[in-house]
Amino acid sequence: MRPRTPPPTAPAADPAPVPAGAGPATPAVAVPVTNGPGGTGPVPSGADLATAPTVAKKRILEVKELSVEYAGVAPAQAVDKVSFGLSEGEFMAIVGESGCGKSTLLFAIAHLLSSPAEVTGGTVVFNGQNMVAMTDKQLRAVRWRGMSVVMQSAMNALNPVMSIETQFSDAMKAHGEKNPNYIRARSEEVLVLVGIDVVHLKSYPHQLSGGMRQRAMIAMALLFSPELILMDEPTSALDVVAQRSLMVQVKQLQRELGFAIIFVTHDMSLVAHFSDRVVVMYAGQIVEARPTRPLFASPLHPYTRGLLEAFPSAYGPRAPLEGIPGSPPDLTKLPVGCNFQPRCAKAFSRCASTSPDLYELDGAVVRCLLYSGAGDGLPEPDGGTGRDVQAGRA
Repeated sequence: MRPRTPPPTAPAADPAPVPAGAGPATPAVAVPVTNGPGGTGPVPSGADLATAPTVAKKRILEVKELSVEYAGVAPAQAVDKVSFGLSEGEFMAIVGESGCGKSTLLFAIAHLLSSPAEVTGGTVVFNGQNMVAMTDKQLRAVRWRGMSVVMQSAMNALNPVMSIETQFSDAMKAHGEKNPNYIRARSEEVLVLVGIDVVHLKSYPHQLSGGMRQRAMIAMALLFSPELILMDEPTSALDVVAQRSLMVQVKQLQRELGFAIIFVTHDMSLVAHFSDRVVVMYAGQIVEARPTRPLFASPLHPYTRGLLEAFPSAYGPRAPLEGIPGSPPDLTKLPVGCNFQPRCAKAFSRCASTSPDLYELDGAVVRCLLYSGAGDGLPEPDGGTGRDVQAGRA
């Protein structure tokens, strides 16, 4: 791409107000996100870029060009060449409509996919080890100790005919811990960490409330003090009060213990309150990746704007909620050109024929031809110039 004169930059939008309960700002961390072979764009991580210094942190997860396909008469590309990195202690949210591929991506990272889903390309490197190439025996050494998972529905994930204590004990024994005294002590310790009385070690899942079951799942995930916890919509079955209480507890534990989180959700209010960085997915692809506060203050991709406009704000004047017209595409019959163009109010002629790359823009990456600098003579949106970082092109 040839250099070009950047258009006038509009004044930066005021930063989004800090929602009540969000806690102190997380320091910014320079996190280069890989966006194709040979291309990296420095994407800062952290909820407050204006006041926090940049601090280098250990990279614990690197996902590169990861693809997942559901086999069938017409294969469905559920995850399409997704790349991103995660640093220690970071809280990253993955959002998007149902069917966008976010839960499939999470399960692919943890190597928990079952037929007909299959990883068809890419790598998932966790602490220097490629999870995709590991055997079951090698994966057993990583799961729970280095990386653990909190499932969407605790009532389905927990065994209904076993006590919480027995399930904790089985998990620890399966990963090499044989000392019954230590198992008992550790089970009590993690239960207290999530705010549940140790008396409930003798309880069965049906005897606990929905919020307590999710806390028990989080306690189980903490048994071996992992560096990374993957959370697949852990609040979806809870009421608003229970959601808030659970997430405050999770954030407090993260600050105390230092583990990183990848959090899949539909709830934009939880994302605004608790995440450091947001990845927005549509039709199996990342369409925008950015630190949380700038994304909420001035979303770049039309799809991200649509998601935020469909969510009521607790601040500012009242405004009518806007929906996104149409429905997500059939993953077996994706449209030609941009996947979002049939629903996009900003679409122009090239969108129907050209599939956009990821472009770097002011510390973010965005998949939209509006930022390519080649939008049929259309001026780029205010806020800076886009630089193509796909395939190493400048």
